[in-house]
Amino acid sequence: MTKSLQSAAEIIVGKIGAARGLDGTLKIIPLTDFEGRFDGLEKISVGGKIFRVEEVEHIGGQIFMKFAGVDNREAARALTNKFLTVDRKDAAPLAEGEFYTFDIIGCEIFDGEKKIGTVTNVLKTGSNDVFEVDGKTLIPALKSVVKSIDIAAKKILVDENAN
Repeated sequence: MTKSLQSAAEIIVGKIGAARGLDGTLKIIPLTDFEGRFDGLEKISVGGKIFRVEEVEHIGGQIFMKFAGVDNREAARALTNKFLTVDRKDAAPLAEGEFYTFDIIGCEIFDGEKKIGTVTNVLKTGSNDVFEVDGKTLIPALKSVVKSIDIAAKKILVDENAN
């Protein structure tokens, strides 16, 4: 139901790990649910600075990237632990009924006219997502429970008795 990404203006899609080799190539830790997210990227923001992507490699289930201007191990080390972000307009498209986690967080949840609270987190349980409301109430993100989601209005309508 939800896809993991962060803020509303800039979306975090990864984190830079260690340098690989001497030429400035970096290991990338993906923080996105979209496989292949890095393939075909021409530019990406790292810590607020835009870099042109020269190469993306998939080796043994890991992702490595080479940025223009990052040509040695020391320059690569300076980027370690920084987040990779893209503009929201460049976010991967979603199928109908899917929402980004950052769009769900902050929505008010109602059961009919009764306000239950505000979504403070979306927990990934494996079988289905769970909305954490006001840090304490848990509501399963199941079609039988969640009746509608209106991101523009920041409103989610649920039937707590459905599950």
